[in-house]
Amino acid sequence: MTPDAALILCRFLFDAAAVFLWGASAYLCWVVPADLAAQVSRRLRNWYILALVLVIGTTASLLPLRAATIGEGWSDALVPEMMRTILSGTTVGQAWIAQAGATVLLAISRLAPLPFRDRARAIIAGLLLLSLTISGHAAMNSGALRAPQRLNDGLHLLSGGAWLGALVPVIVILAMLRDARWQNDARAALMRFSTAGHVAVAVVIATGIINTFLIIGSPPLNWRLDYQFLLSVKILIVFVLVALAITNRYILVPRLARSPSLQLLKWATGAEMVLGLAVLGLVSVFGTMPPT
Repeated sequence: MTPDAALILCRFLFDAAAVFLWGASAYLCWVVPADLAAQVSRRLRNWYILALVLVIGTTASLLPLRAATIGEGWSDALVPEMMRTILSGTTVGQAWIAQAGATVLLAISRLAPLPFRDRARAIIAGLLLLSLTISGHAAMNSGALRAPQRLNDGLHLLSGGAWLGALVPVIVILAMLRDARWQNDARAALMRFSTAGHVAVAVVIATGIINTFLIIGSPPLNWRLDYQFLLSVKILIVFVLVALAITNRYILVPRLARSPSLQLLKWATGAEMVLGLAVLGLVSVFGTMPPT
């Protein structure tokens, strides 16, 4: 595997883990009824541990991978001078320092008392996602545009991550609709997710449009450039995701009051998760490419 391919894989695994930690934790902390949230959080305990391990492993790997891609290949991956240069003289290094700091805090949050653990995880995972705005295309503009572009990109990451990351606990809550003890809270949680999803989708679309014009200055129609072609594919997938979310909110979720069948809703939510991973995969690839 080349350093470039390894970097893309590392970015994808990090993004997927961070999005899950942020979206799932934020949804359970601030949207789902408290008793149901505690029950779902316990069921997701192993997933939280796996995501934390992925964040730690990818963060530890990212700096050597950056050194390898910037330098002459794998031989430069662990060269101290190369890593010092990246850390001290590049936005990539600044982003890695912020990411590493947030990762340490995320690991420490595992020691927090249970009533505060989920809230701490949500806040720190949000900061972890925001660390991505320090480098890359979000930092390509200089002067007066740099701070607004980073703010816009941060909103894009948090809103998209809240939407996609929450799909995992939604799947768990769907299964709990069959349990009379949790049925009312589960219905409320699903309706609240659908309502909050309106806000998240609106922010994703608005900030995505702004990001596109800040980065390339026009719609991504020059498909001879890999960046613009892959960005166009991402936009298409997002529109499919929006269509699925609207179908869930206005057709499938209201049906729960009349029919106990969950199969269509489970399939639609699963499709959203798969398409969400496809979006993260595309971002991991074209995030390493020149936009114009």
